[in-house]
Amino acid sequence: MTFWQPISTCGDDCRVGGDDRVAGVRAVLRMTALFGVLLAALVVVPIRRGHGIRVIARGMLGALGVRMKWRGPAHRPGSLLVSNHVSWLDILVLLALEPVRLVAKHDVEAWPGIGHLASVLGAIFVDRTRPKRLPGAVAEVTGALREGRSVAVFPEGTTFCGPERGRFRPAMFQAAVNAGAPVVPISIDYGTTAAAFIGDETLFTSVCRVAGLRGLTATVVGAPALRPEAGADRRTLARAAQASVGTSPITSPIALELAA
Repeated sequence: MTFWQPISTCGDDCRVGGDDRVAGVRAVLRMTALFGVLLAALVVVPIRRGHGIRVIARGMLGALGVRMKWRGPAHRPGSLLVSNHVSWLDILVLLALEPVRLVAKHDVEAWPGIGHLASVLGAIFVDRTRPKRLPGAVAEVTGALREGRSVAVFPEGTTFCGPERGRFRPAMFQAAVNAGAPVVPISIDYGTTAAAFIGDETLFTSVCRVAGLRGLTATVVGAPALRPEAGADRRTLARAAQASVGTSPITSPIALELAA
């Protein structure tokens, strides 16, 4: 069912090419630096937790030559951060901003290094092959929000190349309604389709391509937070959040207000 296993309309042919690239030696040095930061993370993160992962995430982005720009208002802890999904880089970008618990598909748990770090940091893994477990994941997100922990989720459910976007799936928005937590819509843009992790490529192939890009910048824009009223409809809230990042129109009345 597509609700539980969304399918991206993007594939390898979505990458337009023509991006500036660094010399091969520099790309290899970046990969080596990334491996070094990842090894350090296995030691630092279990000890330092939230603060440590911000340093590590920024270190990994820096090793790959990725710059990051943030625009938008500050938001309070205990918010549900909802973002479009372009690449595995999105995970590092959000972790570099602030300590958050991530909602990720269970496949991420098997990724070398990154999966272990995500587990240590309390990532909430969603097994899309077992829909009956979804309510449990929503309850876990609700609990984290009530404890004042911010949680980040990619409600499109899969990656898109950037210009193409998927529909925000409403399930995790129920957690914000249950917890009375603000929803912060976030847009991530890399300015090139070369950063997208789409099609049939492997994680290693994608990392190698990113390491070879020159001047890659992640522009992160946070919209004003939305505070769902009691009894708000999660589907309407999902549409409102998606409209806030400029990807779809609001087509019905919305039971929410701008958070202070």
